[in-house]
Amino acid sequence: MTGRRLSERVIADGVVVAAIAGWWLMSLRLPAFLMPSPLQVAEKVAALFVTPSLLADTAASAARVVVAVVVSAVLGGALALIPYRWPVTEAIVRDRITPFLNSFPSVGWAILAMIWFGTTNAAVLFVEIAILTPFCLINLLEGLKELDGELIEMGASFTRRRGRSFWKIVVPMLLPYVLSAIRIAYGVAWKIALIAELFGVSSGLGYLMLKAQIVSDAAMVYATCFAIVLLFLAGEKLVIDPLSRLVAYK
Repeated sequence: MTGRRLSERVIADGVVVAAIAGWWLMSLRLPAFLMPSPLQVAEKVAALFVTPSLLADTAASAARVVVAVVVSAVLGGALALIPYRWPVTEAIVRDRITPFLNSFPSVGWAILAMIWFGTTNAAVLFVEIAILTPFCLINLLEGLKELDGELIEMGASFTRRRGRSFWKIVVPMLLPYVLSAIRIAYGVAWKIALIAELFGVSSGLGYLMLKAQIVSDAAMVYATCFAIVLLFLAGEKLVIDPLSRLVAYK
């Protein structure tokens, strides 16, 4: 097994090295405004995390993503719990609200946000939350369907306090689905962060990308994309994965 894992690691790293080498060779043949070298992009990526003004934009995007994911998880959870608490509302949530939120175009949310909130942080957050909420809602709706009904019924036989039964039994069983929803929302949030910020907000990685496009600074465009990859991996490995392991042990 150790040899197999070593082989997989060598192959994976070899593909990355080959891709970077191919990128470098292409950069030798093309002008920098079309294909900057890996070193130029690496320098820009480093600047995004060490230069105070650029770090502020990087932090702004990260903060918006975190807030959007948390709010979306709360809203999605609240909507999912409505039919669980009041079954008569299931058709409203599943057949009306969920399809609407899931199918409404992202560009539509972005344009509406600019009309309602202007070029502000609220506009970016609104777009991200509106797009992320259905991902959390669908995941938690399915999670609630998969709960062990017999275990819930047994818990109810030990106490008449529904709130206590909910927090002691339902919530622990639902936690893996909550973490799964957060993981999905976190990944999607970074995919849409730049798009939301490109619509006129004056801070964030999307704003830096727009400025770089105007002056044909391809290295910065590449750098903002790679910075998002690094931020995503950091959040997943340092926060989401440990939380998932913690939930799995309980």
